[in-house]
Amino acid sequence: MKRIGDHFDGKLLRDLDSLHFVMPIIYPKRCDNEAYISDTVDLTAAMAFIEKKNSENTGYHYNVFQLMVTAVLKTLMLRPKMNRFIVNSSMYQRNRLSAAFTVKREFKDSGKEGLAFIYAERGDTIDTIHDKIYAQIHEARYGGGGDATEMMDIFNKMPRFISKNIIRFVRHLDSKGHIPQFLIKGDPYYASVVLSNLGSIGMKAGYHHLMNWGTNSVFVAMGEIKKRPLVDENGEQHIRMSLDLGLTIDERIADGYYYSKTVKLLKYLIEHPEELDNRLDERPGRSRSKA
Repeated sequence: MKRIGDHFDGKLLRDLDSLHFVMPIIYPKRCDNEAYISDTVDLTAAMAFIEKKNSENTGYHYNVFQLMVTAVLKTLMLRPKMNRFIVNSSMYQRNRLSAAFTVKREFKDSGKEGLAFIYAERGDTIDTIHDKIYAQIHEARYGGGGDATEMMDIFNKMPRFISKNIIRFVRHLDSKGHIPQFLIKGDPYYASVVLSNLGSIGMKAGYHHLMNWGTNSVFVAMGEIKKRPLVDENGEQHIRMSLDLGLTIDERIADGYYYSKTVKLLKYLIEHPEELDNRLDERPGRSRSKA
């Protein structure tokens, strides 16, 4: 039940420790409180997993991006502090788990971008996330481009002096947590996590800033998939297909220890992709192994 002080997108956290109560007041802007974490993951098991999935599937193929989205969503499901956000110097636990990403409609300089937004449920698996991503990509490329895109198109067609003042007023409403929901439906920066597949356009993963607009607290950038020398737990070096990741996180929502365990879980899920056949809310290693 919604209580006074709750955000339309989350519940106000009323029992925070002193540090996490004070930090958003002292450091009110999300872009001033970014923690950046980079890592490289071994894709050997993931590539074999995807190949097996595609051999059993005659429809829309599985790929690394879908696997990554599923792994990130499962990580956030199992690490709920990562699904928090701060607005107007108050911290909230988000009501739902969601992911957003941009879709290039055409791979050329003049090609427009569409916005894709999916909600995850506790019972989702890589199969259901695969279907949700396919539906969103199809809509972004061949449909209207998404609610947020359509809203920006309306502002863009107005006389500039009118649209600029309206946008400034909307920005003020956003900063106070009072923005009308129809204005930001499908807006990626109101998602739990935004993902950017930079590898799909031949770029390396790197730092990407957060936004003071919206409620997004986690940004994940994926780089190119390529062979790299990786060292195993025995100190031996092997050439593996791998992927660089860059994660930007609002450091006010948790602490360094929590982030460290979160990144380790994400890396484990990518390198043990069979876990993604299980429900998002199912912890790794607790279910029977799959054939």
